Amino acid sequence: MSQHRASHHGHDNQHDDRAGSQPGHGHQHGHGHGHGNGHHHDGADLDWNQLAPLLERQAEIASPAYREAAAWLGTLAPVYGVRRVLDIGSGPGVVTSLLAEAFPAAETVAVDGTPELLVRVRERAEAYGLGERVSTLHATLPESIATLGEADLIWAGNAVHHLGDQGAALAGFAGLLRPGGVVALFEGGLSTRHLPWHIGIGRPGFEARLDAAHAYWFGEMRAGLPGFVDQPDDWRALLAAAGLTPSGTRTFLTDIPAPVSPVVRELALSHFGRLREGFGDRIDAEDVKTLDVLLDPADERSLHHRTDLFHLTARTVHTARKG
Repeated sequence: MSQHRASHHGHDNQHDDRAGSQPGHGHQHGHGHGHGNGHHHDGADLDWNQLAPLLERQAEIASPAYREAAAWLGTLAPVYGVRRVLDIGSGPGVVTSLLAEAFPAAETVAVDGTPELLVRVRERAEAYGLGERVSTLHATLPESIATLGEADLIWAGNAVHHLGDQGAALAGFAGLLRPGGVVALFEGGLSTRHLPWHIGIGRPGFEARLDAAHAYWFGEMRAGLPGFVDQPDDWRALLAAAGLTPSGTRTFLTDIPAPVSPVVRELALSHFGRLREGFGDRIDAEDVKTLDVLLDPADERSLHHRTDLFHLTARTVHTARKG
C-alpha cells in the first residue's frame, strides 16, 4: 500500500505490526505490529526473508480463529459460488491457504507489496496441495486497487488502516466486487495480552501502559500516511458510504493459556524485543527496566522462564455485501 505492503496477517495486536523493525499483522500489536518504531512504515529496510517465518508462526497460532472466520464467511457468500477471492495484504499466505480451503471452487489471489512474502505464499500453497488454485499478485495500494480484477470475496487483513483514505480504499474494493460479492475487513478487536496485571516487576498494569504508547504511535502513523483523511473507525458506516450493505460483524478469539509452548514463548520474546527496540523512548524508565528484565535469559523472572505467560487476543471481522 503505497509502498505499504498490505499488512501481515497474524500480528499480535489489533493493528498489524509493521513499524519499526518488524512486521507486524499484525497485530500482534504492533507490537506485533512491527511496531516499533522506527517505524519504517514502508518496510523498505526490513529483512523479509528473516521475518517471514515469524509472520507465519504468528498467523499459524491464530489459525483456528481465521478458520472459524472463513467458515462464517461461507454462510454469507455461497461457498461454491465464490469463484475468485482476493487476500489483500496476504503476508506469507497462511490465511490465503485457509481461504482457498474454505472456498474450494475459487481461485484465491494473494496480494502483497513484498515479493519475498509472495514467494512464501506460493511455497505454502504447494505444500498444502493448493498450488493450482492459489496465485499471487505483487501490488502496492492504494494505487493498484483498480488493477486487482473482479472478485466474489475480498479479505483485507489489517491492511486498510495502512491507507491514508480508508473510505476511498473501501470504495475501490466495492468497485471490484461482483454482484452479491462480500468484502471482509479484519480490523480492530482487542489488544493481545501475554502477562497478568501484576507480574512482580515494576508497577502493575505494565501491558496497559504499552498499549497506551502504541495507541499514540498508531495515531501518528495514521496521520503521516499519504492522503490521510481523519475518519472514525466506524467500519459499518465506512462500508455503507462505499455503496455496500453491511452484512454482519463478528469477533474471533485466540486463547492459549499458560503454560505455553516454546513457539508461543518465542513469539512473546520477539514481540517484547521489538517493543524494547522501538518504544524505548515512548515509555518511562521503570517500564524500560521491566522490559529489560523480561528479555534477560539469565533472570528467572524473564519471559524465558515465566510460568504465567499466555497468549490471548480477539480479532474482529466486519463484512458488507454488494447489492
